[in-house]
Amino acid sequence: MTPLARRAFLAACRGEEHDTVPVWFMRQAGRSLPEYRAIRERHDFEEVVRTPELAAEVTLQPVRRYGVDAAILFSDIVTPVASLGIGLEIRPGVGPVVDEPFRRPADLARLRELEPEEDLPYVLETVRLLVAELDIPLIGFAGAPFTVASYLIEGGPSKTYDRTKALMFSDEPTWHRLMERLAGITLASLRAQVREGAAAVQLFDSWAGALTPADYERYVLPHSRHVLTELADAGVPMIHFGVGTGELLGLMADAGADVVGVDWRVPLDVARARIPEGVGTQGNLDAAAVLAPWEVVEARVRDVLHRSGGRRDHVFNLGHGVLPTTEPDVLARVVELVHREGRTDGTVGDG
Repeated sequence: MTPLARRAFLAACRGEEHDTVPVWFMRQAGRSLPEYRAIRERHDFEEVVRTPELAAEVTLQPVRRYGVDAAILFSDIVTPVASLGIGLEIRPGVGPVVDEPFRRPADLARLRELEPEEDLPYVLETVRLLVAELDIPLIGFAGAPFTVASYLIEGGPSKTYDRTKALMFSDEPTWHRLMERLAGITLASLRAQVREGAAAVQLFDSWAGALTPADYERYVLPHSRHVLTELADAGVPMIHFGVGTGELLGLMADAGADVVGVDWRVPLDVARARIPEGVGTQGNLDAAAVLAPWEVVEARVRDVLHRSGGRRDHVFNLGHGVLPTTEPDVLARVVELVHREGRTDGTVGDG
């Protein structure tokens, strides 16, 4: 990869001049890769996260396979809060589970400030190993306060977020105190990753799409904005992503990120119209589309590129994470196609 190609991702995040559209995939490391499954046959998920050599290897696997323009740290959005000893674990086939959910004001006392060097030394060592190995940017990441709060309050994954909303609506002071503490934890984690060499960060507010714009603006936006504005002095591009957030894109941009991720539900050109100038876009190929025959995948990739309009502030990605049943060779072909036909001069190649 040429020096110019290595800087394409960061240049796109900043809206700076570069030649071709950069591409990476959320969840590009993990279950779709046979080399990852081979590691998981010997080590459980949390063991991989807590072993820097393993986490670094898993992060590097898709870089070798696909030729993507950025790597993303292999970890989990709940890793920082789990490190505080609150009884949170990631259960296979379920996800994050909290033994004693946060439902009362007194529960907030269980959340202390994060000390990354003491609480997350394995994450920071993973970042150091990767920065020494990679010739492309490393993306650090964290869960946004709302999404982490939803796990703590629900006790695990939810489809309705009814307990989360009940607390939010019925006890607003407790809600905001919880969000303030989680924002502090998120910010400390991201700052530490950047200090160790992460060249960009992504804030995952995966479940914010469960909220109306008015509720997002009142109960969530101030805390996400705190994280992003406080991190701005770190000097690295910041990406803000959520699922089902088509009605929230403008508000998410207002939180202070350089780039807003767009899921697959909103056409990219429609999303672009909802996001202010000066803020880039990331996305948004349907992750299920890559399971289709290649001619379908090819047409869908070209459609995203066409809708991006050749803008230089677009990063090609999926509209959510890579599905476990994805064929790795198809993603490699997607990367090749984006690099060959994606233009940043207002045109899209015709192959």
